[in-house]
Amino acid sequence: MSQSEIAESLALLERDWEIESLLKSFILRKIVNVSDHVVKVGKVTFHIPYLADHKKYVLWKCYWPDCHNCCNRQGRLPLTSDDLITIGAGLKYRSPSKFVEEETVTATWTEPGPGGPVTIMTMINLKRREDETASDDGTHIACRFLDGEGSCQLHPGRPGVCHLYPFSTWLVNEEGQARVHASFQFTGDCPGFYLADSTDDMSDILSEYSGIIHRYNLASMRTLRKALGAVSI
Repeated sequence: MSQSEIAESLALLERDWEIESLLKSFILRKIVNVSDHVVKVGKVTFHIPYLADHKKYVLWKCYWPDCHNCCNRQGRLPLTSDDLITIGAGLKYRSPSKFVEEETVTATWTEPGPGGPVTIMTMINLKRREDETASDDGTHIACRFLDGEGSCQLHPGRPGVCHLYPFSTWLVNEEGQARVHASFQFTGDCPGFYLADSTDDMSDILSEYSGIIHRYNLASMRTLRKALGAVSI
């Protein structure tokens, strides 16, 4: 996302939530001296920002049900092969192919790697609104499965990518083994980020998300093997 898009998102967020000024400056990329604090939990390596000049870590917790911004401002909902079966069955489709035809759209987008090359992704995406097209991909659209009380009508069978938020994840070849890495997405839409003196406050969340992120990566690899998506660097 561009800085102008992030600034716009933060302005909308601040209508309902108070954002600490230092944290806001960080999200807007105005703080330069930021180091990468690595925390390995289970099979996942987490990258936590550390504001060296201020001796603060940037951590996160979810404020649901008081907040559901991630559902109100969805950018895209790529589906794994597992999602196609689970969500299709939940919506009473007799076959995954009919579900794909009626409820999804295929889109291609680019994702900058962490200090590396750009990745081009092509995936089947769940339509966030009934008339969504590929040209809407990446734009902020409220998910049609969000009900009036802020709950997901697909829960607990919602897309795997929804379970990940606000993390992004990627694989790294480490001595011949694929290691899963994860970092935060700073889009300006989530009020759950905060500053702390250590990462101890987030240890339980990291343990929980280690399993979620690892399972999602396995599902993503199965999806690519089944030729239901494509990745190129």
